[in-house]
Amino acid sequence: MILKNKSKITLDKFISRALYDKSKGYYMKKNPIGKKGDFITAPNISVMFSEILAIWTVAFWEKLKTPKKINIVDLGGGNGEMIHQILKSIKIFNNFKSCAKFYIFEKSSFLKKIQKKKIQDNQVVWIDNLKKISNNPTIFIANEFFDAFPIKQFTKNKIWYEKFVCSKNNKLQFIDIKIKKSKIENILGQKISKDNKFIEYSPSAFKILNIISKKVKKYNGGILIIDYGYDKKRMFNTLQSVKNHKKINIFKEIYKSDITHMLNFNFYKKKIKNMKLKSIKFTTQRQFLLKMGILERAEIITKNLSFSRKVDIYYRLKRLIDNKEMGSLFKVLFATNKQNKFNLGF
Repeated sequence: MILKNKSKITLDKFISRALYDKSKGYYMKKNPIGKKGDFITAPNISVMFSEILAIWTVAFWEKLKTPKKINIVDLGGGNGEMIHQILKSIKIFNNFKSCAKFYIFEKSSFLKKIQKKKIQDNQVVWIDNLKKISNNPTIFIANEFFDAFPIKQFTKNKIWYEKFVCSKNNKLQFIDIKIKKSKIENILGQKISKDNKFIEYSPSAFKILNIISKKVKKYNGGILIIDYGYDKKRMFNTLQSVKNHKKINIFKEIYKSDITHMLNFNFYKKKIKNMKLKSIKFTTQRQFLLKMGILERAEIITKNLSFSRKVDIYYRLKRLIDNKEMGSLFKVLFATNKQNKFNLGF
């Protein structure tokens, strides 16, 4: 039981325990990615996704005037597939390869072991604290990273309430507890408009984003966020639990299922602007990958393949770019310093 009977905790603390408890947490004891897992990510659907990111990263490094030292940070390494394929892809870019140092920012010791088994390269360093990154220009890549952060939820019904999880008769349930508007504004770091009646917010996600923004502002670089979400001013409840690639009741398989949410990119853009990163670009995953030439890449690699292999590659491509699959649901946000006029993929 995650809670003792008749006790209660805030929603974000509940999610944090369910996902990151050192001994029982979902991400701390299993590999959730793949057919045998609970969800699949773009790098595990097609190697072309990681190849595109490799090309984009090299191009951005060139736009930064090819600094002699550049940090590439994978935020939340998953099963290591993305960095594994990026490292393979950059082998032909000798100048970039000699300048780059790769970091994987990973909280799960279990996933870290999987990553280290797959990635055996002395250019890669594992960290659990972003302060350990060297003071050089840094490119942060966040693929399905921020959706895994615990969230708070606040609802207005004449007055404001915060969502809690409580245990009653040894059963978990949601309850709403009164909270002062000023306290919510203090958590958000901004005023709440009169029209606002629902807020979904991750304090820990924006704490990390603030650290990243300061590093980019001081040492140059940027952050590329790829995640599923929406771009609307008004927020709505996106909290969900996923097991075996299907949504389930959030209290049904605690420690054995993922708990996630959709990013409100409208809110992320505003927050990033407040963090003094001015050059912000935004598009869908479909448009980003198409502009980066993923169709042309598919044509090249399938040219001499058998029909069945071609079908497999284009099926995987469809999952990445089709509007009924990941194409429009997943968004891409890029933020950098004002002087870096870099539009590739946007």
